[in-house]
Amino acid sequence: MSTTTLFNFTASADDPAAWRSIDDPVMGGVSESSFEATDDGAAFTGTVSLKQGGGFASVRAPEADYDLGGHTGLQLRLRGDGKRYWCTVYTDSGGSVSYRTPITPPETWATVPVPFDALTPYRRGRRVPDAPSFDPSRIRTLGFLIADEQAGPFRLAVAWIRAGIADDVH
Repeated sequence: MSTTTLFNFTASADDPAAWRSIDDPVMGGVSESSFEATDDGAAFTGTVSLKQGGGFASVRAPEADYDLGGHTGLQLRLRGDGKRYWCTVYTDSGGSVSYRTPITPPETWATVPVPFDALTPYRRGRRVPDAPSFDPSRIRTLGFLIADEQAGPFRLAVAWIRAGIADDVH
């Protein structure tokens, strides 16, 4: 099994405070989120509000050159809360197109596979059929998003994020 650890929040090796929240106040909404250290890793928490045309919260890793060419997907060690999230990946700095796939982690710790070929391009909540194909060698940032009119509090626990080869993620 060949994997590359991108983030490990369980060993205090990576600081979740370096991640940034991007929530719907950027378009007039009132949702809020944070990504903070916990006793068993990190947690993406907050409240999604549908007021004022809002309805999403997201968090992203620091921008860097995450060249994952040679890998075919991600492995996410997560514990959910029964809600559906999106794993998001961006290939351009400050890019408006995200490549994403829905995930619904169980309420107990589990390793959730995200094959790169499952990522679909989106811009502002809409699919972008003419976007370039996803290129794992050009990843600039990645993260999590909650949307889809799931109002109320949420909590997604994250232990680690790894890149893996085909056998690891399918």
